[in-house]
Amino acid sequence: MASTLTFAPPSPEDLRAGTLGKQMRAFNYRVVGEYPEVQPVRLDVRDQDDRLVAGVRAYVFLYWMHTDVLWVAQEQRGRGLGSRLLGMAEAQGKALGARNAKLETFEWQARAFYLKQGYTEYGRIDDYVAGQYMAHMKKRLD
Repeated sequence: MASTLTFAPPSPEDLRAGTLGKQMRAFNYRVVGEYPEVQPVRLDVRDQDDRLVAGVRAYVFLYWMHTDVLWVAQEQRGRGLGSRLLGMAEAQGKALGARNAKLETFEWQARAFYLKQGYTEYGRIDDYVAGQYMAHMKKRLD
């Protein structure tokens, strides 16, 4: 007897409950043991007028901190703000159990900055967009 499968977006209840993630964790736990759920790392930097001038968005998962976004306003660059912000995010990631950090950056963005912060490039995707490559970078946090 053939079963009928339905492909559809998850229900609001499943989204709230995190049903898919729970199923994946249960599968993973059999191989690597239990680990904490995803932990966010969020920091904003604002000026005296409460304008956002820098920020970082990252998360810790499976003992790795993954940085999605690190941004510094053009007029604030070159003053060490990005280094301080990244260092604070890495410290927060370590406090949440991260042993390593990883990120992706385009060649026109901040590859040189991350190299100065101790990251190494472990891979790249050439011609990711407009003839530019995306660099995959990592760093030990201990």
